Amino acid sequence: MTKLDKPLRREVEIGDKAYTLTIDPTGLKLVEKGHRKGLELSWKDLVSGDAAIASALNAAT
Repeated sequence: MTKLDKPLRREVEIGDKAYTLTIDPTGLKLVEKGHRKGLELSWKDLVSGDAAIASALNAAT
């Protein structure tokens, strides 16, 4: 298995918009192409279940 030791960036289309997905040793980040701010999720939050709580809170606002 290849160890993730540096950022891996890929473009993904969701609907009609292009996004950049960056996966690195600390977690992942999904940003609309051409923008700086987006969704960030650490691996620790994903494994512990805190990711579900965070997404539920973001959906409520």
